[in-house]
Amino acid sequence: MSQQQDDAMNILASDISVKDVTCDHDHRASCSNCRLGSLCLPIAVSTEDIEQIDNIVLRSRPIDKGHHLFNQGDNFKSIFAVRSGTIKTYSLSPSGKEQINGFYMPGEIFGMDGISDFSHASSAVALERSAVCEIPYDSLGILSNELPSLQRHFMQLMSREIANDQRLISWLGKNSADERIAALILSLSARNVRRKFSATEFRLPMSRTDIANYLGLTIETVSRILSKFSKQGVIELQNKELKISDMEKIREIAGIK
Repeated sequence: MSQQQDDAMNILASDISVKDVTCDHDHRASCSNCRLGSLCLPIAVSTEDIEQIDNIVLRSRPIDKGHHLFNQGDNFKSIFAVRSGTIKTYSLSPSGKEQINGFYMPGEIFGMDGISDFSHASSAVALERSAVCEIPYDSLGILSNELPSLQRHFMQLMSREIANDQRLISWLGKNSADERIAALILSLSARNVRRKFSATEFRLPMSRTDIANYLGLTIETVSRILSKFSKQGVIELQNKELKISDMEKIREIAGIK
Protein backbone atom coordinates (compact mmCIF):
# COMPACT_ATOMS: atom_id res chain seq x y z
CA MET A 1 0.00 0.00 0.00
CA SER A 2 1.37 3.43 -0.94
CA GLN A 3 1.67 6.27 1.57
CA GLN A 4 -1.05 8.19 -0.28
CA GLN A 5 -3.46 5.24 -0.09
CA ASP A 6 -2.60 4.68 3.56
CA ASP A 7 -3.29 8.36 4.29
CA ALA A 8 -6.65 8.12 2.53
CA MET A 9 -7.74 5.20 4.70
CA ASN A 10 -6.58 6.95 7.87
CA ILE A 11 -8.44 10.15 7.02
CA LEU A 12 -11.72 8.44 6.27
CA ALA A 13 -11.47 6.05 9.18
CA SER A 14 -10.83 8.89 11.61
CA ASP A 15 -13.93 10.85 10.61
CA ILE A 16 -16.45 8.28 9.51
CA SER A 17 -17.65 5.26 11.40
CA VAL A 18 -20.11 2.57 10.62
CA LYS A 19 -22.77 0.65 12.38
CA ASP A 20 -25.30 2.26 14.70
CA VAL A 21 -23.33 0.86 17.62
CA THR A 22 -25.91 0.11 20.26
CA CYS A 23 -25.16 1.90 23.49
CA ASP A 24 -28.03 2.48 25.90
CA HIS A 25 -29.29 6.06 25.96
CA ASP A 26 -28.90 5.96 29.73
CA HIS A 27 -27.69 9.33 30.99
CA ARG A 28 -26.82 7.69 34.30
CA ALA A 29 -24.04 5.62 32.67
CA SER A 30 -20.50 6.33 33.80
CA CYS A 31 -17.07 6.08 32.20
CA SER A 32 -16.28 3.10 34.42
CA ASN A 33 -19.11 0.96 33.04
CA CYS A 34 -19.33 2.35 29.49
CA ARG A 35 -18.20 -0.26 26.96
CA LEU A 36 -16.98 2.55 24.69
CA GLY A 37 -14.52 3.84 27.28
CA SER A 38 -11.61 2.07 25.62
CA LEU A 39 -12.24 4.11 22.45
CA CYS A 40 -12.50 7.62 23.86
CA LEU A 41 -10.33 7.37 27.01
CA PRO A 42 -6.54 7.02 27.28
CA ILE A 43 -5.51 3.37 27.60
CA ALA A 44 -3.53 3.91 30.79
CA VAL A 45 -6.33 5.35 32.93
CA SER A 46 -6.63 3.79 36.37
CA THR A 47 -9.90 3.12 38.19
CA GLU A 48 -9.26 6.07 40.49
CA ASP A 49 -8.54 8.36 37.53
CA ILE A 50 -11.73 7.27 35.77
CA GLU A 51 -13.71 8.31 38.85
CA GLN A 52 -12.20 11.81 38.59
CA ILE A 53 -13.15 11.99 34.91
CA ASP A 54 -16.68 10.84 35.79
CA ASN A 55 -17.02 13.80 38.14
CA ILE A 56 -16.63 16.38 35.35
CA VAL A 57 -18.57 14.66 32.57
CA LEU A 58 -22.12 15.86 31.90
CA ARG A 59 -24.41 13.19 30.45
CA SER A 60 -27.53 14.49 28.76
CA ARG A 61 -30.69 12.65 27.86
CA PRO A 62 -31.01 11.48 24.23
CA ILE A 63 -31.14 14.20 21.56
CA ASP A 64 -33.38 13.92 18.53
CA LYS A 65 -32.38 13.89 14.87
CA GLY A 66 -31.74 17.46 13.68
CA HIS A 67 -30.81 18.79 17.12
CA HIS A 68 -27.75 21.05 17.14
CA LEU A 69 -25.25 20.72 19.96
CA PHE A 70 -23.52 23.93 18.92
CA ASN A 71 -23.49 26.26 15.94
CA GLN A 72 -20.68 27.88 13.98
CA GLY A 73 -19.64 31.02 15.84
CA ASP A 74 -20.94 29.87 19.26
CA ASN A 75 -18.70 30.38 22.26
CA PHE A 76 -16.59 27.31 22.93
CA LYS A 77 -17.21 25.77 26.35
CA SER A 78 -17.01 21.99 26.01
CA ILE A 79 -15.87 19.07 23.92
CA PHE A 80 -18.14 16.07 23.40
CA ALA A 81 -17.95 12.27 23.18
CA VAL A 82 -20.59 10.29 21.31
CA ARG A 83 -22.30 7.56 23.35
CA SER A 84 -24.75 6.44 20.66
CA GLY A 85 -26.02 7.63 17.30
CA THR A 86 -24.21 9.80 14.77
CA ILE A 87 -23.11 13.44 14.84
CA LYS A 88 -22.23 15.46 11.75
CA THR A 89 -20.05 18.57 11.86
CA TYR A 90 -20.17 21.12 9.07
CA SER A 91 -19.25 24.71 8.32
CA LEU A 92 -20.96 27.34 6.19
CA SER A 93 -19.21 29.57 3.68
CA PRO A 94 -20.01 33.31 3.58
CA SER A 95 -22.49 32.50 0.80
CA GLY A 96 -24.21 29.88 2.96
CA LYS A 97 -22.81 26.77 1.23
CA GLU A 98 -22.41 23.78 3.54
CA GLN A 99 -19.16 21.83 3.78
CA ILE A 100 -19.19 18.67 5.88
CA ASN A 101 -16.09 18.31 8.03
CA GLY A 102 -16.70 14.93 9.61
CA PHE A 103 -19.01 12.27 10.99
CA TYR A 104 -18.65 11.10 14.59
CA MET A 105 -19.94 7.88 16.05
CA PRO A 106 -19.87 6.09 19.44
CA GLY A 107 -16.55 6.45 21.21
CA GLU A 108 -15.40 9.44 19.13
CA ILE A 109 -14.57 12.95 20.37
CA PHE A 110 -15.71 16.13 18.60
CA GLY A 111 -15.99 19.86 19.24
CA MET A 112 -12.26 20.57 19.49
CA ASP A 113 -12.48 23.08 16.63
CA GLY A 114 -13.24 25.85 19.13
CA ILE A 115 -10.12 25.48 21.26
CA SER A 116 -7.92 27.88 19.29
CA ASP A 117 -10.01 31.04 19.71
CA PHE A 118 -12.83 29.80 21.98
CA SER A 119 -15.33 30.04 19.15
CA HIS A 120 -16.67 27.05 17.21
CA ALA A 121 -15.57 27.02 13.57
CA SER A 122 -18.30 24.52 12.69
CA SER A 123 -21.76 23.34 13.71
CA ALA A 124 -22.63 19.91 15.12
CA VAL A 125 -25.98 18.25 14.45
CA ALA A 126 -27.42 14.80 15.24
CA LEU A 127 -28.06 12.70 12.13
CA GLU A 128 -30.24 10.34 14.16
CA ARG A 129 -31.39 9.94 17.75
CA SER A 130 -28.14 10.17 19.69
CA ALA A 131 -26.61 10.58 23.12
CA VAL A 132 -23.41 12.41 24.02
CA CYS A 133 -21.18 13.10 26.98
CA GLU A 134 -20.26 16.78 27.45
CA ILE A 135 -16.86 17.55 28.94
CA PRO A 136 -16.45 21.19 30.11
CA TYR A 137 -13.11 22.40 28.76
CA ASP A 138 -12.12 24.37 31.86
CA SER A 139 -12.69 21.32 34.07
CA LEU A 140 -10.82 19.15 31.59
CA GLY A 141 -7.84 21.53 31.68
CA ILE A 142 -7.65 21.37 35.47
CA LEU A 143 -7.94 17.58 35.50
CA SER A 144 -5.39 17.18 32.71
CA ASN A 145 -2.79 18.86 34.91
CA GLU A 146 -3.37 16.11 37.45
CA LEU A 147 -3.55 13.25 34.93
CA PRO A 148 -0.66 13.40 32.43
CA SER A 149 -2.09 10.47 30.42
CA LEU A 150 -5.33 12.41 29.87
CA GLN A 151 -3.45 15.50 28.74
CA ARG A 152 -1.34 13.48 26.28
CA HIS A 153 -4.45 11.76 24.96
CA PHE A 154 -6.20 14.99 24.04
CA MET A 155 -3.04 16.51 22.60
CA GLN A 156 -2.78 13.46 20.34
CA LEU A 157 -6.43 13.84 19.30
CA MET A 158 -5.92 17.50 18.37
CA SER A 159 -2.72 16.75 16.46
CA ARG A 160 -4.42 13.94 14.54
CA GLU A 161 -7.34 16.19 13.60
CA ILE A 162 -5.02 18.87 12.20
CA ALA A 163 -3.01 16.31 10.22
CA ASN A 164 -6.15 14.67 8.84
CA ASP A 165 -7.54 18.02 7.65
CA GLN A 166 -4.35 18.70 5.73
CA ARG A 167 -4.22 15.22 4.18
CA LEU A 168 -7.89 15.26 3.19
CA ILE A 169 -7.52 18.47 1.20
CA SER A 170 -4.58 16.97 -0.69
CA TRP A 171 -6.13 13.53 -1.15
CA LEU A 172 -9.50 14.69 -2.53
CA GLY A 173 -7.75 16.47 -5.38
CA LYS A 174 -5.80 13.42 -6.53
CA ASN A 175 -8.15 10.41 -6.43
CA SER A 176 -10.93 9.43 -8.81
CA ALA A 177 -14.56 9.23 -7.69
CA ASP A 178 -14.48 5.40 -7.80
CA GLU A 179 -11.36 5.36 -5.61
CA ARG A 180 -12.85 7.77 -3.08
CA ILE A 181 -16.06 5.80 -2.63
CA ALA A 182 -14.25 2.44 -2.52
CA ALA A 183 -11.87 3.80 0.10
CA LEU A 184 -14.83 5.13 2.08
CA ILE A 185 -16.48 1.70 2.08
CA LEU A 186 -13.24 0.07 3.23
CA SER A 187 -12.79 2.61 5.98
CA LEU A 188 -16.32 1.88 7.24
CA SER A 189 -15.44 -1.80 7.23
CA ALA A 190 -12.28 -1.16 9.25
CA ARG A 191 -14.13 0.91 11.81
CA ASN A 192 -16.78 -1.75 12.15
CA VAL A 193 -14.08 -4.31 12.94
CA ARG A 194 -12.57 -1.99 15.55
CA ARG A 195 -15.93 -2.03 17.33
CA LYS A 196 -16.04 -5.83 17.07
CA PHE A 197 -18.77 -5.92 14.42
CA SER A 198 -18.84 -7.46 10.94
CA ALA A 199 -16.25 -6.35 8.39
CA THR A 200 -18.64 -6.93 5.51
CA GLU A 201 -22.10 -5.85 6.70
CA PHE A 202 -22.92 -2.47 8.22
CA ARG A 203 -25.29 0.47 8.12
CA LEU A 204 -24.58 3.84 6.50
CA PRO A 205 -25.89 6.44 8.97
CA MET A 206 -25.28 9.35 6.60
CA SER A 207 -27.22 10.16 3.43
CA ARG A 208 -25.83 9.98 -0.10
CA THR A 209 -26.03 13.76 -0.19
CA ASP A 210 -23.79 13.94 2.88
CA ILE A 211 -21.37 11.38 1.43
CA ALA A 212 -21.15 13.41 -1.78
CA ASN A 213 -20.52 16.64 0.12
CA TYR A 214 -17.83 15.10 2.31
CA LEU A 215 -16.01 13.41 -0.59
CA GLY A 216 -16.23 16.42 -2.90
CA LEU A 217 -18.54 14.70 -5.40
CA THR A 218 -22.08 15.19 -6.69
CA ILE A 219 -24.95 13.06 -5.40
CA GLU A 220 -25.50 11.82 -8.95
CA THR A 221 -21.91 10.56 -9.07
CA VAL A 222 -22.24 8.82 -5.70
CA SER A 223 -25.49 7.13 -6.74
CA ARG A 224 -24.07 6.10 -10.12
CA ILE A 225 -20.93 4.57 -8.63
CA LEU A 226 -22.79 2.72 -5.87
CA SER A 227 -25.15 1.32 -8.51
CA LYS A 228 -22.18 0.29 -10.65
CA PHE A 229 -20.53 -1.46 -7.69
CA SER A 230 -23.81 -3.30 -7.06
CA LYS A 231 -24.14 -4.43 -10.70
CA GLN A 232 -20.53 -5.63 -10.66
CA GLY A 233 -21.31 -7.76 -7.60
CA VAL A 234 -18.85 -5.84 -5.44
CA ILE A 235 -21.47 -4.70 -2.90
CA GLU A 236 -25.14 -5.16 -2.05
CA LEU A 237 -27.01 -2.03 -0.92
CA GLN A 238 -30.55 -2.08 0.48
CA ASN A 239 -31.60 1.37 1.66
CA LYS A 240 -28.73 2.12 4.06
CA GLU A 241 -27.72 -1.47 4.76
CA LEU A 242 -24.50 -2.26 2.90
CA LYS A 243 -22.81 -5.61 2.37
CA ILE A 244 -19.38 -6.04 0.80
CA SER A 245 -19.68 -9.08 -1.48
CA ASP A 246 -16.17 -8.95 -2.96
CA MET A 247 -13.60 -7.55 -0.54
CA GLU A 248 -10.69 -8.21 -2.91
CA LYS A 249 -12.36 -6.26 -5.72
CA ILE A 250 -13.26 -3.25 -3.56
CA ARG A 251 -9.65 -3.11 -2.38
CA GLU A 252 -8.49 -3.27 -5.99
CA ILE A 253 -10.76 -0.37 -6.97
CA ALA A 254 -9.47 1.67 -4.04
CA GLY A 255 -5.90 0.90 -5.14
CA ILE A 256 -5.15 -0.91 -1.91
CA LYS A 257 -3.23 -4.17 -2.16
